[in-house]
Order: sequence, then C-alpha cells, then structure tokens
Amino acid sequence: MTKRGRCLCGETRWEFEGAETWSCYCHCDDCRRNCAAPVVAWLGVPLRNFRWTGATPRSFASSKGVQRHFCATCGSPMGFEADHYQGGMHLYAASLEDPSEFAPTFHVNYQSKLPWLELHDDLPKYDGTLLHAPEDLADYKTG
Repeated sequence: MTKRGRCLCGETRWEFEGAETWSCYCHCDDCRRNCAAPVVAWLGVPLRNFRWTGATPRSFASSKGVQRHFCATCGSPMGFEADHYQGGMHLYAASLEDPSEFAPTFHVNYQSKLPWLELHDDLPKYDGTLLHAPEDLADYKTG
C-alpha cells in the first residue's frame, strides 16, 4: 500500500510503500519549536521505501548529524533524518494526505511534556527517545 503526504502549498510531496516502522508523539523541545506546536506526531519509515515527489525540500542541519526537511515554498516541516536513526525517514503525521489514518502507539520524550498540555490516553510513555525504548524501534533494516 502506498501512503502519500504533502506540504501546505502542495509543492513538496512524499510517498512510501508498505507499513511504517513506528508511529508516536514526541514532546521534545526541538520538535515543538520546529513546528510551533505543543506536541508533534511522527511516523517512521525505511528510507528504501520512501521518496520525495514534487519539489525537493530544503534541509536545515538543526544539530550535528540531524537534517530537518521543509518545503522551500511554504516552509512546512516535512521530515527528519538523523545519523543515529540510520536508514530511516521520520515524517510528520499531519502531512499525510489523510492524517485521520494516523494511529500513534507511544509517546517519546515524555519528561519534556508541557505542564499545561492535558493528555488522556493509555499509550506507553517513554522519557527518552526512540533509542531508549524497550524494543529497537529505530531499526529500519527489518521494516
């Protein structure tokens, strides 16, 4: 099955084949500031199943080994790649063609959750990143 997504203006688009490797909410300061949002919804896919369509996004090195991709026309955040998540593309769930299909399965960086954000779900909540989850959720070799 092919899933697709796009930016606000529609210039930058992406698609991937198959299932995502994981789907979650992130509460870290970097993600919040990048999107100006209290929490960010993500899905991870193997790079080998992913491709940009439409205009190629611009990229910003937000820290060593980290690239954040965004539309060069409208500025919409589109994706995230990091050396420590080799072989994977992290995509903003809200950029899906149909974001209602997104089904998060856990939270990361929960210790950074803003105190005024109220959440009432039973999803697992990890204080650290994907790299500190009980199973290796960052492994894109098998997905």
